[in-house]
Amino acid sequence: MSLNAYILISLLLFVIGFIGVLLRKNTLVIYMCLELMLLASTLALVAFSRFNGTLDGSVFVFFILTIAAAEVAVGLAIIVALFRKRHTVQVEELSALKN
Repeated sequence: MSLNAYILISLLLFVIGFIGVLLRKNTLVIYMCLELMLLASTLALVAFSRFNGTLDGSVFVFFILTIAAAEVAVGLAIIVALFRKRHTVQVEELSALKN
């Protein structure tokens, strides 16, 4: 595959994730769309790294995946805590964080 194909797939995944973040109301789906955007950026970095013959992009991917793993742990903990307290994961019902 050519670099343009990888970039096109990466762009498509990023746009799908971005639209999902903007349009969806479920916090878990929004969270998955954020992860899709992160993976799209890692795909682009790996593609650039491979086609340039350097390891810089791969090193950035390692850091991005590490941060994504930490984000998953913290984000899911927050979502579970909100669900236990409010009994819903819908964004409209979680708009006020008081109480």
